[in-house]
Amino acid sequence: MIRHEVHFGRVVPCFIDRPPSVDALFRSWVARTPDALAVVGGERRVTYGALDAAVERLADGLFAHGVRKGARVATLVGNHLAVVELSLACARIGAIHVTLDIRQRRPEIAYILAQSGTMLLVHDAACASELPEAAEVPELRHRFAAGGSATGSEPYEELFAQPAPERAADVSEEDPFCILYTSGTTGKPKGAVLTNLGVIHSCLHYRYALGLEPGDRTVLAVPNAHMTGLVGVIHGTLAAGACLILMGQFKARLFLELAARERLTAALMVPAMYNLCLLDPQFEQLDLSSWRIAAFGGAPMPEASARRLKEKSPKLTLFNVYGATETSSPVAILPRDAPPERLDSVGRVMPCIDLKVMDEDGREVPPGTAGELWIAGASIVPGYWRNPEADATAFVGGYWRSGDVGSIDAEGYLKVFDRKKDMINRAGYKVYSAEVESVLVFHPDVSEAAVVGYPDPVLGERVEAFVVAGPDLSVDDLRRFCAARLSDYKVPDRVTILPEGLPRNPNGKVMKNVLRERAAG
Repeated sequence: MIRHEVHFGRVVPCFIDRPPSVDALFRSWVARTPDALAVVGGERRVTYGALDAAVERLADGLFAHGVRKGARVATLVGNHLAVVELSLACARIGAIHVTLDIRQRRPEIAYILAQSGTMLLVHDAACASELPEAAEVPELRHRFAAGGSATGSEPYEELFAQPAPERAADVSEEDPFCILYTSGTTGKPKGAVLTNLGVIHSCLHYRYALGLEPGDRTVLAVPNAHMTGLVGVIHGTLAAGACLILMGQFKARLFLELAARERLTAALMVPAMYNLCLLDPQFEQLDLSSWRIAAFGGAPMPEASARRLKEKSPKLTLFNVYGATETSSPVAILPRDAPPERLDSVGRVMPCIDLKVMDEDGREVPPGTAGELWIAGASIVPGYWRNPEADATAFVGGYWRSGDVGSIDAEGYLKVFDRKKDMINRAGYKVYSAEVESVLVFHPDVSEAAVVGYPDPVLGERVEAFVVAGPDLSVDDLRRFCAARLSDYKVPDRVTILPEGLPRNPNGKVMKNVLRERAAG
């Protein structure tokens, strides 16, 4: 059941039956299934009851070091148990979890720690050389190293050894849960403030749309520092009472072996990861029959890839997920019973999402008409951390302006065509790069594609495609393939094959600014 409520001065649709906080949601499964496996990390197998006990001790340790409600605690760790423990401990005492990616470098780390006002940092010992000097992060008081020792940092285990005085944390659903910095492709990152309310609704959307159950086993193969890893996989799994399997770093062969050994049932990854799995010879040899949920986002899934995945795991259902950091993800998910003619969409809008398609003058357009997607709802962030200028630009009347161009039909199916800034204007004709990319990746020899515009003195812009492809790809054949499926002005004028892969930022997003510079040069 859904009702409209006022949160952060906005009227938004909410689930009536919901827990009051992320910690309460986790505790509910601890009470129901204390002996069920919660996390598998290498040789370690941790039950819900044991994880809860560890979280309680860690919350005491954080409290003993001065961490109170609203304080920022940062993690710079890989996909191991520490990030799960710390995220839950922060939720328990009302601290705000700030995530950092182990691929980030010192200037990026220093900026985020300083801008967020982080007071306590837990980092992988291997990342110690990238940590900023004390003068760069004046509010940072404590540093702890996990997985080894590091000069200037205490052992992570010390946080479990210091009982705190009596503590009480009155955490409400509007309190911040974490700050996720949007990586973007230009400028300084913005810290999106995710709330308990938003993360709870995101977890419930994932659970109901994907059909996650307590018996499921999900692998964390994407970085934990970003929306998909932290909310979609870690908390989405625990919110269903399921088992989270940790993978330090994605490698196709290792993922497949882990999936077979641990009887994987669900995964949430980007299409490139699935494609790499399909290219590995072991894909055909290993038993993946337990795999039933394959969710993906950020790019279209090539038809050939989807077919091979289904052939290998007959129970497998593919789910296209559309969302963003600012929406606490997901906004829409392709239903499991979607007819074939709907596979070009990202699915139906989630129950507690309010989405409008608007024109350049801020007017709603008719169904089926393209416009910018404005998104409101219980899971939308209230704003960016200490950044009123960004708030004023991104939010209008309670709606977040996504910058994505799309349309929604009368039955609620959403299509996303492109980012507004990625649209190409070729002699007055609009070319949506995402549409061209979708056609390119359906070619059997193409695994990834990115399309950008480059300057032309006559047409204004022309279309260039950058593709990752097999050795047998013919550029002329690929252009003919596109010409049979696209209007002539959308067919790439140039095709560049990148054997090294597409350039990506730490969040896995294709850096189209790099490709534009290359195309223009």
